[in-house]
Amino acid sequence: MSSARKLPLWLMGMTNAPFGMYGGILVISIPQMLNSRHVPEAIIAAFTAITVSPGMWSIVASPMLDVRFSRRWYSVVTVTVAAVLLLAALLNLDNVGLAELLLVTGFFAANLYQSALGGWLSSVIEPEERGKLSAWLTIANISGGGAMAVAAGEIASRCTVAVTALTLGAVLLLPIVVFPWIQAPGPDRRLASESFGQFFKEVAGILKRREVLLSLLMFVTPAASFSLVNLLAGLGSDFHASMRFVGAIGGTGVLVAGIAGCLLFRLIDHLMPLRYLYLTIGVVGAVFTLALMLLPMTPLAFAVSLIGENVFQSAAITAAIAISFDTIGQRNPLAATTFCLMVSVMNIPNTYMIVVDGWGHAWNGVGGSLAVDAIASLLACSLLAVALLRLARTTPARSR
Repeated sequence: MSSARKLPLWLMGMTNAPFGMYGGILVISIPQMLNSRHVPEAIIAAFTAITVSPGMWSIVASPMLDVRFSRRWYSVVTVTVAAVLLLAALLNLDNVGLAELLLVTGFFAANLYQSALGGWLSSVIEPEERGKLSAWLTIANISGGGAMAVAAGEIASRCTVAVTALTLGAVLLLPIVVFPWIQAPGPDRRLASESFGQFFKEVAGILKRREVLLSLLMFVTPAASFSLVNLLAGLGSDFHASMRFVGAIGGTGVLVAGIAGCLLFRLIDHLMPLRYLYLTIGVVGAVFTLALMLLPMTPLAFAVSLIGENVFQSAAITAAIAISFDTIGQRNPLAATTFCLMVSVMNIPNTYMIVVDGWGHAWNGVGGSLAVDAIASLLACSLLAVALLRLARTTPARSR
């Protein structure tokens, strides 16, 4: 299978960059553009929350990615739709309601792109390559988001709105260039409209597998979500850090940390089975979080906290994607659907743990947030480890 693939794994993994690019634009570039148009901060916050929401609910359309056409075809179509809608949104930012609708739909397409791509690539690699590919997919996500956010700001400050929109839309389409060199297995030729009911029955069948349920439980809990990174970026003033320092650490520092976390996973992924490794990352990361409480509230402590948490989060995401590939297996007719289900569940803790960590901050400042996040992670990891051990006693041994 791999001999027919023709492309190295790192290049295959980097085709996930458009998803990261879209996310980087939504959470960094678009808010800045709206702010320059004097849109109130409360509206910008709600705008951002709504536009990134497809990360949780795009699963509703994922079954269509496994029928009728090849996943390569769906990858091309969804990334093209995402690029066109991004272009249209950038041209209509003065109409906040229309821009919001276009970006929600565009990010929905970007999520379907990632799912189609994940299902596609998982079907053309060997089992021993899953860890390496998951690392490159995560690196593409993180680096794509960081690079696009920086590029969007530079382009927008130097070019007209029309040129900015056309340039960013075109950049999103770059991965299509290498698609012809990746093998594309044939699809199920049923019409999606005729097969959705059957597909959801088959999805229900997937959920009856205990290892799948356990994987989903691992992702939906705060075991290794490290959602604290989403709160820390806004707490720079608590550490007496300037806005410029926060911006530098939140940009370059986090990008480097994210890539470091992915590479760290590649160094340790052979030490134990994937699910145990995921929980181990959660435990070690939680201990690191508790240790941060010993640091003084200085800008350096802010940098250590944000960069360190991002290293653990990117390592955990890489492990989670590898677990998803392991769950999908080979020649799975529901590969894209299963991948989308896994990724959607991964995004859930990033929503509710922000609220929980916020409660911790209201209780005892930064120390409260650190304590609450770490304790929640340790409790979840402990319970999941017990469940994993029980499952191992009743399930035939697996290589990963």
